[in-house]
Amino acid sequence: MGSDQRPLAIALMGPTASGKTAAAIALAKAYDGEIVSVDSALVYRGLEIGAAKPDLEERAGIAHHLLDLRDPWETYSAAEFASDAAAAVRAIAARGRLPILAGGTGLYFRALLQGLSPMPQADPAIRAQITAEAAVVGWPALHTQLAKVDPLAAKRIHATDPQRIQRALEVFRLTGKPISHWQALPGIARLPARVLKLVLAPADRAVLHQCIERRFDLMLEQGFLDEVRRLRALPQMARVAAPLDLPAIRAVGYRQAWQFLEGQGSAMEFRDKAIFATRQLAKRQLTWLRGELDARWYDPASDMPGLRNAVSLFLGR
Repeated sequence: MGSDQRPLAIALMGPTASGKTAAAIALAKAYDGEIVSVDSALVYRGLEIGAAKPDLEERAGIAHHLLDLRDPWETYSAAEFASDAAAAVRAIAARGRLPILAGGTGLYFRALLQGLSPMPQADPAIRAQITAEAAVVGWPALHTQLAKVDPLAAKRIHATDPQRIQRALEVFRLTGKPISHWQALPGIARLPARVLKLVLAPADRAVLHQCIERRFDLMLEQGFLDEVRRLRALPQMARVAAPLDLPAIRAVGYRQAWQFLEGQGSAMEFRDKAIFATRQLAKRQLTWLRGELDARWYDPASDMPGLRNAVSLFLGR
């Protein structure tokens, strides 16, 4: 049997604020790579400071893919990401360069590396119907409705997660089968590449919490609230009935900033809520990452030489 001829790729995963952006750029410079973002906030135009999107200076000389694909009033699915990311990886490999998949959105990584279960396409009419119902009874009530028809999905989906509640109800109403049924079917269209999975995460959770707090305070100094004010002022956003339900505005920090600018709470309460939400995101990310049994873990403060050595051995350089 011949040797595996699939192209090589690096998956650099980790919780928010763990230093993935800097590490990915360093790897790209060292190994002639291009970076494919695996982040559900970075696909949106206008989400810069609060999403920690690498700026033009950081990107200088390194090609970045899957940034700024949608306007903040639009949506972008995991299936769209998997298709776009696979195309980017193939193009990077065809140029003889190293694809570096960097980010912390577990759903995107799963869609790309494990394949997507066959799933019915979105139905705008049913989605509009569910949104209208939510405006009357609230998303927690729809979550209760979901629990009756799909208890497995309801257990995984939080009562304050409108996008996933909507999708689960949409699939059930469209097909008569719960979304958990579709998700249990074998995945298809996996990425045709050999991937080295690396997790960048501080060994001490308290260190990560400190990094989250410092980074958020820096975002505030850089003008995060002014960024959200600009988003709120966009005419297209003004026409959205429930902007807080948009995937872009549900990104960690943006929801809390939006609510604060609507007059909810003090500046200190806003800061505390945003930091707490970011810590909760990191907790969920770490829970998912622990399930990636073939991933290698590295502490950004002490293990970067080991990470680079793992990459060198994988690439045979």
